Amino acid sequence: MDCLFVNPNNSGLYQELASDFSAIEPPTWALLLAESCRSVGYDVAILDAEAERLPSKQVSRRIERENPRIVLFVVYGQNPNSGTTGMVAVEECLNELPPKKDRPFLVGVVGSHASAAPKDVLRLENVDFVLLNEGVYALRNLLGQKNLADWTQVKGIGHKISGPTGANFVLNEPEKVVPQDRMDVDLPGYAWDLLPYKKRPLDMYRAHFWHAGFDFEKRTPFAAIYTSLGCQFACDFCMINIVNRTDNRDHIDASHSNRMRFWSPSWVQKQMQILADLGVKALRISDEMFFLNKKFYEPILANAIDADYGFNMWTYSRIDTVRSDYLELFKRAGVGWLALGVEAGNQSVRQEVSKGSFKDVNIRDICDSVRQSDISVISNYIFGFPDDDMKTMTETLDLALELNTEMANFYPCQALPGSPMYQYAKRVGWELPATYAEYGFLSYESKPLPTKHLSASEVLRFRDDAWQKYFTNPDYLSLVEFRFGLQERQNVEDMTKIRLRRRLLEET
Repeated sequence: MDCLFVNPNNSGLYQELASDFSAIEPPTWALLLAESCRSVGYDVAILDAEAERLPSKQVSRRIERENPRIVLFVVYGQNPNSGTTGMVAVEECLNELPPKKDRPFLVGVVGSHASAAPKDVLRLENVDFVLLNEGVYALRNLLGQKNLADWTQVKGIGHKISGPTGANFVLNEPEKVVPQDRMDVDLPGYAWDLLPYKKRPLDMYRAHFWHAGFDFEKRTPFAAIYTSLGCQFACDFCMINIVNRTDNRDHIDASHSNRMRFWSPSWVQKQMQILADLGVKALRISDEMFFLNKKFYEPILANAIDADYGFNMWTYSRIDTVRSDYLELFKRAGVGWLALGVEAGNQSVRQEVSKGSFKDVNIRDICDSVRQSDISVISNYIFGFPDDDMKTMTETLDLALELNTEMANFYPCQALPGSPMYQYAKRVGWELPATYAEYGFLSYESKPLPTKHLSASEVLRFRDDAWQKYFTNPDYLSLVEFRFGLQERQNVEDMTKIRLRRRLLEET
């Protein structure tokens, strides 16, 4: 085998939510990279440790049994911003592998954190190389080497050179990302057939709890695809564009490569048909900005209407890019949920972290128009922006309670590696997490940023209390019962009985 793609098991970061409530997503980028390599003749496989819930020791044994030329840990995560927390399980697996002198295969890492902090990843024991940016061409370059130990001419990788005082970390000349005119060719699809299953394809994957209308029976089989990559915006808190990086200088962050690339509507149609034939009903469109450019989303949705796949889809949009006159098209195509990035209730706080790119729109009117189209809303909020204090965070919570959308995500603010905020935090000397797990939104070790006015523990406590207040709010529970049913309301109430443990709060 040329390459074994490994999706590590990070389910432990979700604490007790992992058993029944958190999603299990197909490893989208492992699937894309595997199919890309396979399309040019390489022999590949996928080890999805998260779907199989494998501990690190079993992952190590499976890797040794497969004995590939290259083992590549692919680390992106359910949330595009969770690539750093995904490194927790990678590090655990690396510690279980034999040392380099005792293994015949090379070990590498690709993903958002490897792009953001490649030298940080190279410092880990048993990592031989990293693929910079999305790694499509870098991996092909490496696999084409007759002598895999000769790193010097391989574009798009970082590696180690042993010296008298220890290892030196070298980042080779950057490789390009897949250009627009090669998207359908060099990223030709998903290697669905390489995923594990019990009785039928994709039955080890489950949709987000709310995506299935809080019904456990409607979560499987589940799949997620991209129709585009990247985002044209450059918000301070976000690092998704770091995988577009083609500049190895230390100060580079996601805002320096804010670009989008699109697959053709015919390519998307083919992927959707494959999934429909596999029996998928719950489908996530993972694009950060699907509801942005009608030139791309209109033909995709029209094709979905014509084909009548029967999908229950969800897509993303910024509040200020929603076009009310297209919501009927979204609904007819099978979009049942629209995720809206509200971020903050205070307009000045929101404008500060989005570099002023948010248009001044009426958030209440936008949510009303979406729901009038019979599309459910997932509203996303972040507590603990640099200018936040108790008053502004309370404004965000009050807005969330007022909007009372069918689902709400509450995040504590993190200066994620690769984001502009991370670079700023380093410059001004803010205390950053010391471990990968401390970047986790739901992890026991979670340690968000302090603000100019609040400590990290105050931010985290507010976030957790806000979540509990929202999901136990009688108005919200009545909405769930009205929209989805009495049993679904009971399922939500059962979820609220699980309280996250937080080390930071236990210490204060």
